Amino acid sequence: MASQTELVNRFRERLGELVADTGQSRSDFAAYAGVDRSTLSQLLSSRNRRLPRVETLAAIAEASAVSVDWLLGLAHGGPARADIVHEEFALNLDELSPLDEAWIEWHEQSAGSKVRTLPASLPDLLKTEAVIRHEVQRYTTIRPEQRIETATAPLELARAPGSDLECCNSIQAIEGFAHGWDVWGSLEHRHRVAQLDQMIELCEELYPTFRWFLYDGRQRYSAAVTVFGLDRAVLYLGQMYLVLNNRNHVTTFVKHFDDLIRASVVQPPGVPNLLRKLRSEIT
Repeated sequence: MASQTELVNRFRERLGELVADTGQSRSDFAAYAGVDRSTLSQLLSSRNRRLPRVETLAAIAEASAVSVDWLLGLAHGGPARADIVHEEFALNLDELSPLDEAWIEWHEQSAGSKVRTLPASLPDLLKTEAVIRHEVQRYTTIRPEQRIETATAPLELARAPGSDLECCNSIQAIEGFAHGWDVWGSLEHRHRVAQLDQMIELCEELYPTFRWFLYDGRQRYSAAVTVFGLDRAVLYLGQMYLVLNNRNHVTTFVKHFDDLIRASVVQPPGVPNLLRKLRSEIT
Protein backbone atom coordinates (compact mmCIF):
# COMPACT_ATOMS: atom_id res chain seq x y z
CA MET A 1 0.00 0.00 0.00
CA ALA A 2 1.23 3.43 -0.84
CA SER A 3 1.68 5.94 1.96
CA GLN A 4 0.17 9.42 1.90
CA THR A 5 3.63 10.81 1.16
CA GLU A 6 4.05 8.50 -1.85
CA LEU A 7 0.66 9.53 -3.24
CA VAL A 8 1.47 13.21 -2.85
CA ASN A 9 4.89 12.77 -4.49
CA ARG A 10 3.42 10.95 -7.48
CA PHE A 11 0.73 13.60 -7.89
CA ARG A 12 3.33 16.39 -7.72
CA GLU A 13 5.52 14.70 -10.33
CA ARG A 14 2.63 14.27 -12.76
CA LEU A 15 1.31 17.77 -12.19
CA GLY A 16 4.79 19.12 -12.91
CA GLU A 17 4.89 17.03 -16.07
CA LEU A 18 1.57 18.51 -17.23
CA VAL A 19 2.72 22.08 -16.63
CA ALA A 20 6.01 21.46 -18.43
CA ASP A 21 4.30 19.82 -21.42
CA THR A 22 2.06 22.83 -22.00
CA GLY A 23 5.02 25.20 -22.14
CA GLN A 24 2.99 27.66 -20.12
CA SER A 25 4.06 29.57 -17.06
CA ARG A 26 2.59 28.48 -13.76
CA SER A 27 0.37 31.55 -13.75
CA ASP A 28 -0.96 30.78 -17.23
CA PHE A 29 -1.51 27.10 -16.42
CA ALA A 30 -3.33 27.99 -13.19
CA ALA A 31 -5.58 30.42 -15.05
CA TYR A 32 -6.29 27.85 -17.77
CA ALA A 33 -7.15 25.15 -15.21
CA GLY A 34 -9.23 27.55 -13.17
CA VAL A 35 -7.21 27.20 -9.97
CA ASP A 36 -5.52 29.81 -7.84
CA ARG A 37 -1.87 30.58 -8.70
CA SER A 38 -0.80 30.18 -5.06
CA THR A 39 -2.60 26.84 -4.86
CA LEU A 40 -0.71 25.55 -7.89
CA SER A 41 2.60 26.69 -6.42
CA GLN A 42 1.82 24.96 -3.16
CA LEU A 43 0.91 21.71 -4.92
CA LEU A 44 4.18 21.79 -6.87
CA SER A 45 6.28 22.57 -3.79
CA SER A 46 8.50 19.76 -2.46
CA ARG A 47 7.37 20.80 1.01
CA ASN A 48 3.73 20.05 0.27
CA ARG A 49 2.35 17.02 2.13
CA ARG A 50 -1.30 17.19 1.08
CA LEU A 51 -3.33 16.10 -1.91
CA PRO A 52 -5.51 18.80 -3.48
CA ARG A 53 -9.18 19.30 -2.84
CA VAL A 54 -11.45 17.22 -5.05
CA GLU A 55 -12.62 20.30 -6.93
CA THR A 56 -9.02 21.28 -7.70
CA LEU A 57 -8.10 17.73 -8.75
CA ALA A 58 -11.09 17.56 -11.10
CA ALA A 59 -10.38 21.00 -12.58
CA ILE A 60 -6.76 20.15 -13.38
CA ALA A 61 -7.66 16.76 -14.87
CA GLU A 62 -10.47 18.15 -17.01
CA ALA A 63 -8.49 21.15 -18.27
CA SER A 64 -5.52 18.90 -19.15
CA ALA A 65 -7.67 16.14 -20.73
CA VAL A 66 -6.21 13.46 -18.49
CA SER A 67 -7.90 11.02 -16.14
CA VAL A 68 -7.93 11.55 -12.39
CA ASP A 69 -6.36 8.12 -11.84
CA TRP A 70 -3.41 9.02 -14.07
CA LEU A 71 -2.96 12.31 -12.21
CA LEU A 72 -2.94 10.42 -8.89
CA GLY A 73 -0.37 7.95 -10.19
CA LEU A 74 -2.77 5.00 -10.43
CA ALA A 75 -2.49 4.56 -14.19
CA HIS A 76 0.68 4.23 -16.23
CA GLY A 77 1.57 5.74 -19.59
CA GLY A 78 1.78 9.41 -20.44
CA PRO A 79 -0.89 12.08 -20.42
CA ALA A 80 -1.55 11.63 -24.13
CA ARG A 81 -2.61 8.03 -23.48
CA ALA A 82 -4.68 8.75 -20.41
CA ASP A 83 -8.44 8.45 -20.67
CA ILE A 84 -9.94 11.71 -21.88
CA VAL A 85 -13.25 12.46 -20.18
CA HIS A 86 -15.57 15.12 -21.61
CA GLU A 87 -18.61 14.48 -19.41
CA GLU A 88 -19.08 16.02 -15.98
CA PHE A 89 -16.85 14.63 -13.24
CA ALA A 90 -18.64 12.61 -10.57
CA LEU A 91 -16.40 12.83 -7.51
CA ASN A 92 -16.98 12.81 -3.79
CA LEU A 93 -14.50 13.05 -0.95
CA ASP A 94 -15.87 11.61 2.28
CA GLU A 95 -14.45 11.17 5.75
CA LEU A 96 -14.63 7.78 7.39
CA SER A 97 -17.72 7.92 9.57
CA PRO A 98 -17.82 6.14 12.95
CA LEU A 99 -20.14 3.54 11.44
CA ASP A 100 -19.36 3.44 7.77
CA GLU A 101 -22.90 2.88 6.54
CA ALA A 102 -21.98 3.94 3.02
CA TRP A 103 -19.37 1.17 2.78
CA ILE A 104 -21.91 -1.45 3.86
CA GLU A 105 -24.49 -0.02 1.44
CA TRP A 106 -22.04 -0.17 -1.48
CA HIS A 107 -21.39 -3.84 -0.79
CA GLU A 108 -25.10 -4.57 -0.60
CA GLN A 109 -25.80 -2.68 -3.82
CA SER A 110 -23.06 -4.61 -5.62
CA ALA A 111 -24.73 -7.99 -5.06
CA GLY A 112 -24.60 -9.87 -8.36
CA SER A 113 -21.69 -7.79 -9.68
CA LYS A 114 -17.97 -8.34 -9.34
CA VAL A 115 -16.28 -6.53 -6.48
CA ARG A 116 -12.55 -5.96 -6.79
CA THR A 117 -10.53 -4.77 -3.82
CA LEU A 118 -6.96 -3.95 -2.98
CA PRO A 119 -7.09 -3.33 0.78
CA ALA A 120 -4.98 -0.99 2.86
CA SER A 121 -3.80 -3.98 4.91
CA LEU A 122 -5.48 -7.41 4.94
CA PRO A 123 -8.85 -8.11 3.29
CA ASP A 124 -11.62 -7.02 5.67
CA LEU A 125 -13.66 -10.17 5.24
CA LEU A 126 -10.70 -12.30 6.46
CA LYS A 127 -9.76 -10.26 9.55
CA THR A 128 -10.12 -11.52 13.09
CA GLU A 129 -11.54 -9.22 15.74
CA ALA A 130 -8.10 -8.98 17.36
CA VAL A 131 -6.58 -7.64 14.15
CA ILE A 132 -9.40 -5.14 13.68
CA ARG A 133 -8.98 -3.90 17.25
CA HIS A 134 -5.24 -3.58 16.72
CA GLU A 135 -5.79 -1.42 13.62
CA VAL A 136 -8.58 0.70 15.07
CA GLN A 137 -6.65 1.62 18.23
CA ARG A 138 -4.72 4.13 16.11
CA TYR A 139 -7.91 6.05 15.34
CA THR A 140 -9.59 7.76 18.29
CA THR A 141 -12.82 8.47 16.36
CA ILE A 142 -13.61 4.84 15.50
CA ARG A 143 -14.78 2.17 17.94
CA PRO A 144 -13.66 -1.43 17.24
CA GLU A 145 -17.25 -2.70 17.36
CA GLN A 146 -18.20 -0.32 14.59
CA ARG A 147 -15.38 -1.41 12.31
CA ILE A 148 -16.09 -5.09 13.10
CA GLU A 149 -19.68 -4.56 11.96
CA THR A 150 -18.49 -2.89 8.77
CA ALA A 151 -16.10 -5.79 8.06
CA THR A 152 -18.94 -8.35 8.21
CA ALA A 153 -20.61 -6.92 5.09
CA PRO A 154 -18.10 -8.26 2.52
CA LEU A 155 -17.97 -11.64 4.32
CA GLU A 156 -21.76 -11.97 4.15
CA LEU A 157 -21.60 -10.97 0.50
CA ALA A 158 -18.94 -13.59 -0.20
CA ARG A 159 -21.15 -16.28 1.31
CA ALA A 160 -24.22 -15.26 -0.69
CA PRO A 161 -25.15 -17.20 -3.85
CA GLY A 162 -23.79 -15.69 -7.05
CA SER A 163 -21.14 -13.58 -5.35
CA ASP A 164 -17.97 -12.69 -7.23
CA LEU A 165 -15.13 -11.18 -5.19
CA GLU A 166 -11.53 -10.63 -6.23
CA CYS A 167 -8.78 -9.30 -3.99
CA CYS A 168 -5.15 -8.33 -4.54
CA ASN A 169 -2.32 -7.75 -2.08
CA SER A 170 1.40 -7.58 -2.44
CA ILE A 171 3.05 -10.75 -1.22
CA GLN A 172 5.35 -8.55 0.85
CA ALA A 173 2.35 -7.22 2.80
CA ILE A 174 1.33 -10.74 3.79
CA GLU A 175 4.88 -11.73 4.70
CA GLY A 176 5.23 -8.54 6.74
CA PHE A 177 2.09 -9.35 8.70
CA ALA A 178 3.14 -12.92 9.42
CA HIS A 179 6.56 -11.87 10.71
CA GLY A 180 5.27 -8.90 12.67
CA TRP A 181 7.06 -6.20 10.70
CA ASP A 182 6.27 -2.48 10.73
CA VAL A 183 2.81 -1.70 12.16
CA TRP A 184 2.29 -5.35 13.10
CA GLY A 185 5.20 -5.38 15.52
CA SER A 186 2.97 -4.65 18.51
CA LEU A 187 0.39 -7.31 17.62
CA GLU A 188 0.86 -10.33 19.83
CA HIS A 189 2.29 -13.44 18.21
CA ARG A 190 -0.77 -15.53 19.12
CA HIS A 191 -3.06 -13.08 17.32
CA ARG A 192 -0.95 -13.24 14.15
CA VAL A 193 -1.09 -17.05 14.25
CA ALA A 194 -4.86 -16.97 14.76
CA GLN A 195 -5.24 -14.55 11.86
CA LEU A 196 -3.21 -16.81 9.57
CA ASP A 197 -5.37 -19.78 10.60
CA GLN A 198 -8.57 -17.84 9.87
CA MET A 199 -7.29 -16.69 6.49
CA ILE A 200 -6.42 -20.27 5.55
CA GLU A 201 -9.86 -21.48 6.61
CA LEU A 202 -11.83 -18.76 4.85
CA CYS A 203 -9.76 -18.87 1.64
CA GLU A 204 -10.55 -22.56 1.32
CA GLU A 205 -14.19 -22.13 2.32
CA LEU A 206 -14.97 -19.22 0.00
CA TYR A 207 -13.02 -20.23 -3.13
CA PRO A 208 -13.91 -19.71 -5.97
CA THR A 209 -16.42 -17.03 -4.89
CA PHE A 210 -13.55 -15.19 -3.23
CA ARG A 211 -10.25 -15.21 -5.12
CA TRP A 212 -7.13 -13.72 -3.55
CA PHE A 213 -4.19 -12.84 -5.80
CA LEU A 214 -0.74 -11.84 -4.55
CA TYR A 215 1.57 -9.73 -6.71
CA ASP A 216 5.20 -8.73 -6.25
CA GLY A 217 5.24 -5.28 -4.66
CA ARG A 218 8.74 -4.73 -6.04
CA GLN A 219 7.36 -4.92 -9.57
CA ARG A 220 3.92 -3.33 -9.23
CA TYR A 221 2.44 -0.39 -7.35
CA SER A 222 -1.07 0.41 -6.23
CA ALA A 223 -2.90 2.50 -3.68
CA ALA A 224 -5.75 0.93 -1.73
CA VAL A 225 -8.91 0.83 -3.86
CA THR A 226 -12.20 -1.04 -4.10
CA VAL A 227 -14.21 -1.24 -7.32
CA PHE A 228 -17.90 -2.05 -7.02
CA GLY A 229 -18.98 -3.51 -10.36
CA LEU A 230 -18.71 -0.80 -13.01
CA ASP A 231 -20.58 1.81 -10.99
CA ARG A 232 -18.16 3.00 -8.35
CA ALA A 233 -14.45 3.06 -7.50
CA VAL A 234 -13.42 4.03 -3.98
CA LEU A 235 -9.85 5.14 -3.39
CA TYR A 236 -8.69 5.00 0.23
CA LEU A 237 -6.64 8.04 1.28
CA GLY A 238 -5.79 7.55 4.93
CA GLN A 239 -8.82 8.87 6.82
CA MET A 240 -10.67 9.83 3.65
CA TYR A 241 -12.37 8.10 0.73
CA LEU A 242 -12.20 9.45 -2.81
CA VAL A 243 -15.34 8.14 -4.53
CA LEU A 244 -15.48 8.07 -8.33
CA ASN A 245 -18.78 7.34 -10.07
CA ASN A 246 -17.76 8.22 -13.61
CA ARG A 247 -17.93 5.06 -15.75
CA ASN A 248 -14.73 5.90 -17.65
CA HIS A 249 -12.80 6.34 -14.41
CA VAL A 250 -14.22 3.14 -12.93
CA THR A 251 -13.29 1.18 -16.04
CA THR A 252 -9.72 2.45 -15.81
CA PHE A 253 -9.51 1.17 -12.25
CA VAL A 254 -10.84 -2.20 -13.41
CA LYS A 255 -8.05 -2.38 -16.00
CA HIS A 256 -5.51 -1.41 -13.34
CA PHE A 257 -6.79 -4.17 -11.07
CA ASP A 258 -6.78 -6.76 -13.87
CA ASP A 259 -3.16 -5.81 -14.62
CA LEU A 260 -2.25 -6.69 -11.03
CA ILE A 261 -4.02 -10.03 -11.39
CA ARG A 262 -2.11 -10.85 -14.58
CA ALA A 263 1.13 -9.99 -12.78
CA SER A 264 0.33 -11.99 -9.65
CA VAL A 265 2.98 -14.43 -8.44
CA VAL A 266 0.59 -16.47 -6.27
CA GLN A 267 -2.78 -17.54 -7.66
CA PRO A 268 -5.81 -18.07 -5.38
CA PRO A 269 -5.48 -21.88 -5.08
CA GLY A 270 -1.88 -21.43 -3.88
CA VAL A 271 -2.60 -18.81 -1.21
CA PRO A 272 -3.54 -21.26 1.60
CA ASN A 273 -0.28 -23.13 1.11
CA LEU A 274 1.69 -19.88 1.29
CA LEU A 275 -0.14 -18.98 4.51
CA ARG A 276 0.65 -22.40 5.98
CA LYS A 277 4.30 -21.93 5.09
CA LEU A 278 4.38 -18.53 6.80
CA ARG A 279 2.63 -19.97 9.83
CA SER A 280 5.24 -22.72 10.13
CA GLU A 281 8.02 -20.13 9.98
CA ILE A 282 6.74 -18.20 12.97
CA THR A 283 5.67 -21.09 15.21
